[in-house]
Amino acid sequence: MPAELTFVAPRRAKPPRHLADLSPEERARVVAELGEKPFRAKQIAKHYFGGLESDTSAMTDLPAESREKLGEALLPRLLTPVKHITCDKGMTRKTLWKAFDGVLFESVLMRYPDRVTLCISSQAGCGMNCPFCATGQAGLTRNLSTGEIVEQVVASARDLARGEVAGGPGRISNIVFMGMGEPMANYKRVLETVRRITDPVPNGLGISQRGVTVSTVGLVPAIDKLIAERMQVRLAISLHAPDDELRDELVPINTRWKVAEVLDSAWRYAGTTGRRVSIEYALIKDINDQAWRADLLGKLLKGHLVHVNLIPLNPTPGSKWTASRPEDEREFVRRLQAHGVSVTVRDTRGQEIDGACGQLAATES
Repeated sequence: MPAELTFVAPRRAKPPRHLADLSPEERARVVAELGEKPFRAKQIAKHYFGGLESDTSAMTDLPAESREKLGEALLPRLLTPVKHITCDKGMTRKTLWKAFDGVLFESVLMRYPDRVTLCISSQAGCGMNCPFCATGQAGLTRNLSTGEIVEQVVASARDLARGEVAGGPGRISNIVFMGMGEPMANYKRVLETVRRITDPVPNGLGISQRGVTVSTVGLVPAIDKLIAERMQVRLAISLHAPDDELRDELVPINTRWKVAEVLDSAWRYAGTTGRRVSIEYALIKDINDQAWRADLLGKLLKGHLVHVNLIPLNPTPGSKWTASRPEDEREFVRRLQAHGVSVTVRDTRGQEIDGACGQLAATES
């Protein structure tokens, strides 16, 4: 990203180099530097992405005397699960991860009858400072590496495949970058992660690009960069207000890129990719849930390739921000539909397990 768009995280030690941080060519080079045949890199990648295996001692097609050094070079332990907590009869599982330097971040696995969705973090903390968000109030600790983001997916997919999540063995079908952090502020690593998720085995996990959603509060230049990638991932805009006056307060980056600019970039994305854009809108009691704001939002979105996800706010302890009244939520939906806008109210999973991103990390730090 150009210098003026860089959201600087505090300087910290870098995570260990990991297979997922490297291109196939770079992996082969690392293996060759260890005195091993370059094709060993492809073998390891096939185990990691295809077999969800991170332990080289279990990779019996590698020379026994080489497994340890190859593991240290390409598959160091990046994340340690601090705890798993579940609700919805085990169908929702939140994991608190600890990285090599002690930073904490979260992912959430949600199992539905027709799909399994994993919500992942791209940063430890967040620098966007949205006042109703637990992560935003914690501030930004650092960007996550590609390996740390990918490992959330691989570790969760492994547990799911091995039947360690309620409902029996399964596969992740959808990945959403809606955990801790602003994905577009860690653009390079998020894009690399998308490629690792979607490239076919052995270069990646082989999940369809159409099953990946990247969210943003509206970093317009980064959205334009994503447009140029010509990918088929879904773009989600965390809008939360249709008017600049309120959005300046709820989403402070709006003082830089206004509602009209953000939506214009969303329409460019939809026009280029043919993919419907998601508008994320957290309904906050007496703040952004008025009927006139629903009408204004409907007028802004009418006629575009768009879907609105209304999110009943998952309040954080001690916060003045809370979810809308049911009758106000229903009226908001009715008015959007009256404008011909597709809308759903998001399933409020995880409230009893500190489901709002950042809550669990806050209680542990």
